[in-house]
Amino acid sequence: MIRPTVMSFSRLSGIAAFGFAFLIVMSNVIVAPAGLPRTGADIGEVTAFFSAEGDLVGLGSALTPAAWALATLFGAGAVAALRRSERERGEAWSLLGFAGILLQNAAFAAVIAIRLAIASRTSDDAGATSGLWALHDALFTLNGTFLALALVGLSVGGRRAGLIRPWLGTLGLLSATLLFTSATLAPLVIDRTGPLGLLGLGGWLLWVVWLGAYGTTLIRLKPTPHSPQIA
Repeated sequence: MIRPTVMSFSRLSGIAAFGFAFLIVMSNVIVAPAGLPRTGADIGEVTAFFSAEGDLVGLGSALTPAAWALATLFGAGAVAALRRSERERGEAWSLLGFAGILLQNAAFAAVIAIRLAIASRTSDDAGATSGLWALHDALFTLNGTFLALALVGLSVGGRRAGLIRPWLGTLGLLSATLLFTSATLAPLVIDRTGPLGLLGLGGWLLWVVWLGAYGTTLIRLKPTPHSPQIA
């Protein structure tokens, strides 16, 4: 009897990396051109945008649950690919990276929840909106910490296991440096519009490229041979 071909978990998780990257880019493509306020924006600008573009914010947010699920699948696949060699060396870089992915999922869920809360407000309570937006900016900027953990853990783990090429490991560490620096300088990034905001943006763009390249590596990874189970 011929058994149907089953997609390997590493290939599935690699495809998930592409899906995650695509969805987070699309969610930004939907709201950014419409004028989503930048970090530290004046509260008047924030109120005007969310009052006029509430439906658009909801549309962009609708993509994020699937993105978080795909990110988790990608992280699990990376751990599965790296853990055997890590256990032999007594290391846990992949677990550090997976923890970063889970934490960034949680942090960005809070960011999206705040956006939806502001968009759904029917009153003109500028004080409440101002408080919510300040929390949004803080979470959005500090989320760079968790992205940096994911990048460092999976980049270092991938290099030490021989899974990824040196250039991809370097790209991941560069992205992590930019994002972690942005998170460290969060008070300045939030209070002052200017070049500091480019740190997080640059790190995020490199993160998207890194995701695609890491996903390609997992897709190409050959399954580890195993003994068939007796039914």
